[in-house]
Amino acid sequence: MDLTNLKALLTDDDAVSPVIGVILMVAITVILAAVIASFVLGLGDTASQTTPQASFSFDYSETDKNLKITHDGGDSILSDELYVRGTAGGNANTGVWHSLPDATTASGSEVTAGNSVYLGQADGSGTDVPTTYEISVVYETQEGDNSATLGEDSGPDA
Repeated sequence: MDLTNLKALLTDDDAVSPVIGVILMVAITVILAAVIASFVLGLGDTASQTTPQASFSFDYSETDKNLKITHDGGDSILSDELYVRGTAGGNANTGVWHSLPDATTASGSEVTAGNSVYLGQADGSGTDVPTTYEISVVYETQEGDNSATLGEDSGPDA
């Protein structure tokens, strides 16, 4: 055995370093691509909005021809983000929560358990709500990027 060949074999490590270098570069590139893709696709966004959880009750008065909608419990909701939509005897009977007749909350305030609105006036002097009404209580952010139906009801003859 020739000692010069053995010495050259022990000191020649050129083939190992380039292979390890290429593997490390590929691994780093893949990890960076995954991180960038998660932020671009919104997967890394931790400040996501959640839909409030709340329950609503609907009480129709056949005597006064009105519908009382009451927030029964759950999360409080900004009155500007809570809408009553559907068919209930006229356009004046649907819209943003705080603009409805006998609303107990003002614009910019919180709708909490116990707050209510009427479709038709509480004393029956407003637009009659027919027995064929179909109403939804809808949460929608002011930006319009998130919405959900929180409650629904229909009249006795719907």
